[in-house]
Amino acid sequence: MKTIVKFIFTLSALSFFSLSTVAETSVTFWHMEGVPHRVDRIQTLIDEFNQANPDIEVKQEVQSWGDIYAKAPASVAAGTAPEILVGIPDFTPILAEMGAAQPVEDFVAELDSKYGFYQKALDQYTYNGHTWAVPLWNMALSVWYRKSVLDEAGVAPPKNWSELKAAAKTLTKDGMYGIGLPGNKQLYTDQTIYSFMVNSGASEIYNSDGSLRFDNPATVSAYAAYKDLYQYSAPDAANWTWGEAEACFASNSCAMILQFTVISTYDSQAGGDAGDLGVIQIPYADGMADSAGTVSYVNSAMIMTEDQAKMDASKKFLSFLMEPGNYGRFINMEPGLFLPITEAGSKDSTFWDDPVAVKYKSQIETMLDNSTRGNLFGFTNGNTFTSISSISAQNLLSQTLQIAIIDGKDAKSAVAEGQSIMNEAIE
Repeated sequence: MKTIVKFIFTLSALSFFSLSTVAETSVTFWHMEGVPHRVDRIQTLIDEFNQANPDIEVKQEVQSWGDIYAKAPASVAAGTAPEILVGIPDFTPILAEMGAAQPVEDFVAELDSKYGFYQKALDQYTYNGHTWAVPLWNMALSVWYRKSVLDEAGVAPPKNWSELKAAAKTLTKDGMYGIGLPGNKQLYTDQTIYSFMVNSGASEIYNSDGSLRFDNPATVSAYAAYKDLYQYSAPDAANWTWGEAEACFASNSCAMILQFTVISTYDSQAGGDAGDLGVIQIPYADGMADSAGTVSYVNSAMIMTEDQAKMDASKKFLSFLMEPGNYGRFINMEPGLFLPITEAGSKDSTFWDDPVAVKYKSQIETMLDNSTRGNLFGFTNGNTFTSISSISAQNLLSQTLQIAIIDGKDAKSAVAEGQSIMNEAIE
């Protein structure tokens, strides 16, 4: 009996020892893609990863854009930050300055050697001697239109601002607005006005010493062109966000709009004739073809832990997402919106085999081409300043535009006032 008891105890001890040495490494993944089908797609990939890596448990937690700017720094202060946080460029400097976002240039270089990041994707996260996040996907504004509408009006897709204004004027008739441009003080309007700035040679808003150079002739030209075109937009455009612009296009009330994509809305609400859906790069200022480009937002993953096991597990999960075969399925959580940021990703069959991608292949190819010329205010010269977060969070580009289109001031005065407001915000 003694021997049996001793034997049972020994087995129990061995069992306890075995369990205690195979502890799971948990990784919490915060993101703001709360649309149910996006959450489901991410969960599918997480389940596959967890099954293949039983020593790691990844859990997603959906956050909101309305809360994250306050919640993420608070979680860092409280010691409850996630291991991985998906964000956009103007959010990253805050967390890097806090010491929360970890430098990942070695990891990014490893992924780059395998998959080939587009340089524009890396530019938005590489500054102050480090790369602060792993690029995941891109979104870039383009001009969307119906080919039949332009053909019937005898209008060619515009290439420069003169052609764009002429097209908008001609197309404004019979209850249709020639172009849908937002005038609201929020991010969508920041994006559209900055796209005009890019195309007038005003992509830089900082000097190399961190002082603002927003107030310059190229910026004034962009604001003047936008104000001139705004007369051909809908009367309620001063209250628009992205959804209202898409609705105007889907209902055939706006002949052209600037948007990341209209594919989902067009397909479900406007008949879905892929052959009639046109998309082009945003027109450039007359004589400024070399400045042709757009605004782009590269979403990324920050690694927010110094714990080596958790850091290694986080990198393993992100590597899994970037692998061809997984990557296309990942960014196709919203087909026709999120764009690849690697050479390998742009060729991944799981990206192009999605039914929406098959149907709208030519449009997505144009979007992808436009995205390679994308810029983002405050992240263009390799010397990013954290004050850009204040300018972006307060939507000061669109506030400046409102001074012109709502208050009625000329573009030169509006831009000068805008720089003054920005200087106050970053002091």
